[in-house]
Amino acid sequence: MKKIQFPKIQVNLPTMRPAMAILFTCLLAIPLDAQVKRTPRKSLLDSEPGVVYLEQASVKPLELKVIREAPVFSDKEGKHQLGTLAANQIARIEAITDKVYRVRGMGTRGGIAGWVAPWAFSPNDPEFAAKLKQFYNRQIQVQELIAANQIACGMTMEEISRVLGKPTKTSSRKTEAGETALWEYVRYEEVKHYITRVDPTTGTPYRQLSHITQEEKSRINVDFENQIATAIEESKDHSKKSPRILLPPLIAW
Repeated sequence: MKKIQFPKIQVNLPTMRPAMAILFTCLLAIPLDAQVKRTPRKSLLDSEPGVVYLEQASVKPLELKVIREAPVFSDKEGKHQLGTLAANQIARIEAITDKVYRVRGMGTRGGIAGWVAPWAFSPNDPEFAAKLKQFYNRQIQVQELIAANQIACGMTMEEISRVLGKPTKTSSRKTEAGETALWEYVRYEEVKHYITRVDPTTGTPYRQLSHITQEEKSRINVDFENQIATAIEESKDHSKKSPRILLPPLIAW
């Protein structure tokens, strides 16, 4: 198992589901054929690489004070200006890159939404810019993991589910220290079983389908503490214990 060590960060953003400033401790690659079947979900991440949408990152949109008028652009590269963001207001930050913010607020001619440079805002926390950059770097790494169908310790339940889908089985336990949970992902494969028969006329032996079973091929267990993945285990079981039997297809003689 390949391991990736992520720096521990603390970002004082609005209440998150759960806290996103976490320590990544391990990495587990999940090949496509080991995933539980699920319907692909389209995302803004597919069309705008390098952009972190706060809503998709399980955090509430930020609100910052606008201290000076600033141009608003339709693109994050700043090529097409839409208008001007008015000063002396609280604007909502919907997305970020490593250089600009996507903002929704009031322009000099009415409501406006687009990309604005950070110098137009005045956060209360003097370390806000540095913390937001750490948050951004963390989310970019998460996006890369999800795009590669990989999971890692430190990911949230929502991020794990975006890679593996809905778990086959879940269990949880609440204590004074918090809540723990276990998600199990089990992949089955169909195994055909045959019996040998002899043609009564010719005496020629032949194989005949007897039944089909669904047997466990692989299992992924993810342990969570307070909705954060703390351990990941992948195993393969080729035993023949308690398979689920399906009827064979109807064959016309």
